[in-house]
Amino acid sequence: MDVSAVQNEFARLQERIVSELERFDGKPFQRDAWTRPDGTHGVSMWLEEGDFFERGCVNYSRATGRALPASATARRPEFAGCPWEAVGVSLVLHPRNPYCPTSHMNVRFFHVTPEREPPGWWFGGGMDLTPYYGFVEDCVHFHRVCHDALAAHGDLYPRFKRWCDEYFFLKHRNKPRGIGGIFFDDLMEGGFERCFAITRSVGDAFTAAYLPIAARRRDTPYGERERDFQLYRRGRYVEFNLVWDRGTLFGLQSGGRTESILMSLPPIVRWRCDWQPERGSPEERLLVEFLRPRDWLSADLVREFRESDR
Repeated sequence: MDVSAVQNEFARLQERIVSELERFDGKPFQRDAWTRPDGTHGVSMWLEEGDFFERGCVNYSRATGRALPASATARRPEFAGCPWEAVGVSLVLHPRNPYCPTSHMNVRFFHVTPEREPPGWWFGGGMDLTPYYGFVEDCVHFHRVCHDALAAHGDLYPRFKRWCDEYFFLKHRNKPRGIGGIFFDDLMEGGFERCFAITRSVGDAFTAAYLPIAARRRDTPYGERERDFQLYRRGRYVEFNLVWDRGTLFGLQSGGRTESILMSLPPIVRWRCDWQPERGSPEERLLVEFLRPRDWLSADLVREFRESDR
């Protein structure tokens, strides 16, 4: 097990993704390298009021602690109270155009050193898509890239897709956050090298999954109605991040850098009381037809949606 290889790979991933996003947007990301006395350090990269992204952040961090927080031991109780270190890259992109979806990606590695037991480790990560207006081809493309990124490592996509659908779910509203993607945690199957390779494949696939969708939608005209719906739906994104997301909770419980942790939230949001979409509207179609678990790679489903568009 080579922890330094994980650190180097994740730092490289951050730089590569930011470079691609800068070319796409046209404006540079700001960079802030930070270090704490306990050895925790990271690089926060973000863009505010870009030509395309209203806000985008791509953060790298390496954190350490004397006792693993409760948010990280829910599935690994044997490591409660153990010294730990975690390395990760996390990004969230919030476009200004409502026809362009928000997207999130994260890759992470934990290393735990119990006093009397052998060290423990695991990988986690994934990516997901949160559209404001539904387009079948966008959903199919995103899931196809997710599927292909995992294909070389076995038949992982069905399990990781289901895991994503279950994780990115607003339990207090009984609704999904978006149209899913892939998600995994506590990954140790097959040993360190295999799990590291799976995690690298997920991180490396993100821009291929997201940027073609953003390019397809970036010049779509929109008005106040679409913008208003986008801000309303962003509220659901905020609710998930602040109420259910284990990454946010872990960052706060471990004394992480608050500015970096909450950088993922959209800059402008709107809540409404008991808002309902118009019957037959694109807004209703998103809520009814897209925001529920689907087999986005099913040929029959794709055909059904395309026929309904005619």
